[in-house]
Amino acid sequence: MINFNVPPYTGKELEYIKQAVENQKICGDGPFTMKCNEWIEKKTGTAKCLLTPSCTHATELAALLADIREGDEVIMPSYTFVSTADAFVLRGATAVFVDIRPDTMNIDETLIEEAVTERTRAIAPVHYAGVGCEMDAIMDIAKRHNLMVIEDAAQGIMATYKGKALGTFGEFGCFSFHETKNFSMGEGGALLIRDEKYIEDAEIFREKGTDRSKYYRGQIDKYRWQNYGSSYLPSDMNAAYLYAQLELADEITRTRMDRWNEYWELLKPLAEEGRIELPYIPGHCEHNAHMFYIKAKDIEERTRLEAFLKERGVYAVFHYIPLHTAPAGMKFGRFHGEDKYTTKESERLLRLPMFYTLKAEEVEYITEQVKAFYRM
Repeated sequence: MINFNVPPYTGKELEYIKQAVENQKICGDGPFTMKCNEWIEKKTGTAKCLLTPSCTHATELAALLADIREGDEVIMPSYTFVSTADAFVLRGATAVFVDIRPDTMNIDETLIEEAVTERTRAIAPVHYAGVGCEMDAIMDIAKRHNLMVIEDAAQGIMATYKGKALGTFGEFGCFSFHETKNFSMGEGGALLIRDEKYIEDAEIFREKGTDRSKYYRGQIDKYRWQNYGSSYLPSDMNAAYLYAQLELADEITRTRMDRWNEYWELLKPLAEEGRIELPYIPGHCEHNAHMFYIKAKDIEERTRLEAFLKERGVYAVFHYIPLHTAPAGMKFGRFHGEDKYTTKESERLLRLPMFYTLKAEEVEYITEQVKAFYRM
């Protein structure tokens, strides 16, 4: 069986975890956490990075910093993971879903402005498959309507839009280091902060509402409860696992891109015949080979293809069920405008295996099975 995902592993993870234990600082904000923060800051150019236990927590922290409150509205795509909406719904806001573009599967930037109301406080674009949303247009809308932008860049590390790192356009950006992502700490995430004015509040919210970060830096002689907050700090052992991969981030990305390009070349004939559709990458976007998907004709064909591949030892999976069709989506959100593409395109999409240790011969076998299905 070729698994859909195998968590990345470079060989230094256990050595670094051992170092973290020997440092006798295995809780939050230990040496490896600081190394990861600094690496991400340098790589992306963000003013501040704070590692978190998950991307969900990073998004919740962003919602706190954005002061999202009951009655507010946040515009986002429905084709996303539940965490994108959860972070704002927990604050009492309404998720306002708009349709996606059928080419990139990202939020349709041309539909955002008409969804803006007097209650709208923020836009939460999701960079699907590490392909950037149209951030120039989104930032222009946000500026004209005085809205905050919180980027769900869970899949976007090492990817850029017009040369700038995803997650660094809006006030806040959120990365994921879940085991399915390009770099992993099992469960984990990071909050990217564009403007330094938010850093102090972010540290307080992240440290249970205290100014303990200042205390650890020697800026104060004792720390106190300053505001509400929660524990948004990952264990330094998790950060040690992640840092081993960040050190080899370029190599991991190159390897994934090799497999992605092999998929593309081997499946291009089927796409040219009109049997399937392949991912679309705009020329001004540099993606990170987070995933490789194909689109079948419809949900029936996709279901048959998925079963066909599984019978031949290939574990391929579909992705999100659109949030506006889920019970919680109907309760906590609403879809603005017409669902022209969100449901239709989500039902066609099938993700093929993609991970760091995937071999070229495995990609060849997988694509042979896809071709065999369409030759039947």
